[in-house]
Amino acid sequence: MTANHVKRAFKYRFYPTDAQAAELLRTFGCVQKVYNMALAARSAAWTVRQERVSYNATSAMLTAWKRSEELAFLNEVSSVPLQQCLRHLQGAFTNFFARRARYPRFKSKRRSRASAEYTTSGFRFRGGVLTLAKMTELLDIRWSRPLPEDAKPSTATVSRDAAGRWYVSLLCDDPTVVPLPTEENAVGIDAGLDHLLTLSTGEKIANPRHERKDRARLAKAQRNLAKKAKGSANRARARLEVAKVYVRVADRRRDALHKITTRLVRENQTLVIEDLTVRSMVKNHSLARAISDAAWSQFRSMLEYKAAWYGRTVIVVDRWFPSSRLCSACGTLQDKMPLHVRTWTCDCGTTHDRDVNAAKNLLAAGRAVTACGAGVRPQRSSPGGQSAMKQEASRREP
Repeated sequence: MTANHVKRAFKYRFYPTDAQAAELLRTFGCVQKVYNMALAARSAAWTVRQERVSYNATSAMLTAWKRSEELAFLNEVSSVPLQQCLRHLQGAFTNFFARRARYPRFKSKRRSRASAEYTTSGFRFRGGVLTLAKMTELLDIRWSRPLPEDAKPSTATVSRDAAGRWYVSLLCDDPTVVPLPTEENAVGIDAGLDHLLTLSTGEKIANPRHERKDRARLAKAQRNLAKKAKGSANRARARLEVAKVYVRVADRRRDALHKITTRLVRENQTLVIEDLTVRSMVKNHSLARAISDAAWSQFRSMLEYKAAWYGRTVIVVDRWFPSSRLCSACGTLQDKMPLHVRTWTCDCGTTHDRDVNAAKNLLAAGRAVTACGAGVRPQRSSPGGQSAMKQEASRREP
């Protein structure tokens, strides 16, 4: 394997037989059970004895649990996904202690993602055919796109979404992901609600508003669900219809963001964006739905990992930077910029489109940071964050 190769997940839909579905559902349940028990044990050890429990200790606990009569059912499924969930828990605690994430939470049967990860000892992949441990039948996979030539998956993750669709994700080295030729272009990107993105070039990318387009369909499905008796088969079918609307919205949103981010990364060497406190901004109930539909966090995540793949640079400007109130022509800072003001004229005589001006200021700030070598990663929390959140959310209201 070449050191420069990128690890990339290739996700495919598959259609399990009844026996395979039953086995996978048992595995999902056991993974959730082991994860929650290990999390409870680690939390209790810290609360009572101020002791940090390692992955090796939880692995020994798993061995003891399997030997007990009460948890003997854990032996009925492959041991690989159970060990992997303990590794994931270890990673969650590592991120928590490094202050990169919240404290790990218990897995919920209803709300958590149903998945199981198999390493090379838990599956066999030969000639484009995948077989999982504890199964004799091959998975009926729809190979919607080819894997890299001579691909050797290091993990296979099986999952089932809320709409009942089954997926398998194969993690492989992808030699086709290489840095793109260097470009001279740099672009500032201002995120909003009226337009999803406004570029410093003056281009505005429309906000598809996928959730709004399916809102009537979703409301109808939710009303139908509310009428069904709890625990009934009819309610289960109605819940599935609601889930189908949600996944339709999510699929379309993700597809649109992939196309936008891929285009921006291909066309520009440097991309400058603004740090947005989306988690705080959605607390503004009048804008929460629109902000969630815009998926700014997902956009940033895609932009950053694609830039890393293809040798591009993403610069994140501090959230307190007054990009809307600053004249991109002369640098004059306006005292206030009410929400209804979409165009304004500076004292220097330059007339600005509010969003284009903000994007130009972001680009200038990014270039200044590159020139002087200052840090560009803003702090994740700052005093007065709540009032700033309201101002920031208001600035982006259409």
